[in-house]
Amino acid sequence: MFFLLTLPLRLFFGLLFGILCLPFALLFFPFFLLRMLIKTTVALVVLPFVLVTAFIGVAIAVFAVGFALLIPLLPILALVGLVLVIVKLATRPAYAR
Repeated sequence: MFFLLTLPLRLFFGLLFGILCLPFALLFFPFFLLRMLIKTTVALVVLPFVLVTAFIGVAIAVFAVGFALLIPLLPILALVGLVLVIVKLATRPAYAR
C-alpha cells in the first residue's frame, strides 16, 4: 500500500533527476564505450591463453586421477605377468622345426 501512495512522488523525482542527469550521461557515454572496447580487446587476447591453460589443467587432472585409480591394480598386474611367464616357460612348443 505504501508503494502505491509514494508512486507519484517517485515518478516525479525519477523523471526530474533522469532529465537532469541526461547531459552528464551523454558526456560520459564515449568513455563507457571506450572502456567496453578495451575490455573486449583484452578478453579476446587473453581468452586463447586461458583456454589452453584450462585444457592442460584438465588433461593433467584426468591423468592424475587415472594414475591414482590404476596404482592399486599394479600388484595384480605383476601377479598376472608372473603367471604368464611361468606358463610360457613350462609349456613346450607344439612343434619344432
